[in-house]
Amino acid sequence: MTTTRKTARAEGDRVSIICQGIRHAIIDGALMPGDRLPEDSLGESFGVSRTIARHALGQLAAEGLVDLRRNRIATVATPTPEDARDIFDIRVALERQVVQHLAGRLTEAQAKELQGIVTREHDARSGPEGASIRLATEFHIRLAEMTGKPILIRYVTEICYRAGLSLSALGRPYSSDCAISEHLELIRVIRSGPADRAAALMAEHLEAVSTRALLDGEAGRSRDLVSILTPYATG
Repeated sequence: MTTTRKTARAEGDRVSIICQGIRHAIIDGALMPGDRLPEDSLGESFGVSRTIARHALGQLAAEGLVDLRRNRIATVATPTPEDARDIFDIRVALERQVVQHLAGRLTEAQAKELQGIVTREHDARSGPEGASIRLATEFHIRLAEMTGKPILIRYVTEICYRAGLSLSALGRPYSSDCAISEHLELIRVIRSGPADRAAALMAEHLEAVSTRALLDGEAGRSRDLVSILTPYATG
């Protein structure tokens, strides 16, 4: 591998680390809609150049998590209730495809892995709500990854993070107990099939999530970015 290719790969890895850190901070509610994301502060938080920070912001903007303005000021995206409804409608369609593909094919090892995520969701019930949202997001993304379909994985991952932003920004607090029991039932039905029952159950689950959260809140604040992102810069 040439030096140029090694450098490009290293920069790509750093961009990925920044993107993942910001995604987690958004899902956890540490970053909120409207929060500014200056390139210099991102560079300081993650120990990278402003150029690499700019590339990460561009990728997050493409995913709908960041807004880039003409004056090059980036902010966490501010979803509206209408945006949230559209996101969940699209998410239902995509995740029906996921479970239709997996129904009757989920291995015992995969089922145990998913049950492990649900166990962590259960253990996180008494902690910050953002942790529950992040683990629920991880559950759905991992389901998509188990299909082995790159395009489906990409779109499900992006829509799940956008849904997580909507829940963190607009949703009212609610108990995660129902979501946990629904995840366990999803694992059972996906494992056994049939595909149409699994797809219907996924749609019911996602509709229930959006209904419980109401998705009608308001948010917006500005804080010290470096302090917020420091825990996310180390994974």
